[in-house]
Amino acid sequence: MKYLTILCILLSFTSCREEEPGPKPHTLKDAFSESFIMGVAVNKAQYTSEEIEATNIVHKHFNSITAENSMKWQYISPEQGKFNFSDADTFVTFGDTNNHKIIGHTLVWHSQLPEWIHSITDSATLRNIMYTHIDTVAGRYKGKIHGWDVVNEAFNNDGSFRDTIFYKYLGESFIEEAFIRAEQADSTAELYYNDYNMTFEGKRNAVISMIQTLQEKNIRIDAVGMQGHWNLEHPSIEEIETSIIAYANAGVDVMISELDISVLPRGENPYEQELPEQIENQLSERYKSLFQLFYKHRDKISRVTIWGVHDGQSWLNNHPIDGRTDYPLLFDRNYKAKNCVNAILNIF
Repeated sequence: MKYLTILCILLSFTSCREEEPGPKPHTLKDAFSESFIMGVAVNKAQYTSEEIEATNIVHKHFNSITAENSMKWQYISPEQGKFNFSDADTFVTFGDTNNHKIIGHTLVWHSQLPEWIHSITDSATLRNIMYTHIDTVAGRYKGKIHGWDVVNEAFNNDGSFRDTIFYKYLGESFIEEAFIRAEQADSTAELYYNDYNMTFEGKRNAVISMIQTLQEKNIRIDAVGMQGHWNLEHPSIEEIETSIIAYANAGVDVMISELDISVLPRGENPYEQELPEQIENQLSERYKSLFQLFYKHRDKISRVTIWGVHDGQSWLNNHPIDGRTDYPLLFDRNYKAKNCVNAILNIF
């Protein structure tokens, strides 16, 4: 009996020494504070606090911001030889004042270019214009930008080069030249390549080959952005994981740079009034599975950015057809956290 009493005391002492799980974090940025940066894309109404409900969500849940549109070429240089930094300056000041890591998006991209650039048909002229743009924009915010999407969407899904004005007149070297120039303009900023469908084998192989070429030439590239414009089923968790590992093995960080999950069949608009509970549950499970994967590979992933604060803001409402009503983000049109947020926080 004496020995039984001693054993019970020892067992009781041992159980008291076991580490109790901590409280569930209340915000996304707190949940992943030791794993990766939690970012969000913001629009002008949000970084000017005109849409204060959305601005409050940004401050509460995220520690990094990307300008959804305000730093793109067509807005910063609508006229040849002239720059308009009004909105971009306001965005950067907002991030700086509120201690958000600022992501510059994007320096070289074939889309959302000003009309005047399409009249350029001379390679020397286009090269000079590209250099001037990178020098002026990245140079203006030197020391304030955490990282730049230097080149955006340069490859087709099969790995071939996309037929853009930059590729047409400058050839494959435009990527190398852009990274060199960005490094010269702001050596303090991280430098990224950003693209969608980065789980496709052809594109993945092309991007890895590009990374290796840059590395062989001692041209700095710090990370790749897997945009993450996905849906409820595709790509699979296994496909995403394979790609995360492959890019990390190429010697760069991985970012999930533009995450949103469309719940609509392509080209259809079945949920005009509200999202059915069954579909919302699927969305929550999808986000939970993704963040479990991101947390598993937190040694490889440096940032996860949600592409928009709330459903009403999402570009998917008008893609691929106008008038669609999609529900791809973590907060609904009334700024309320969807079940997705709890599903992610419950991982902990």
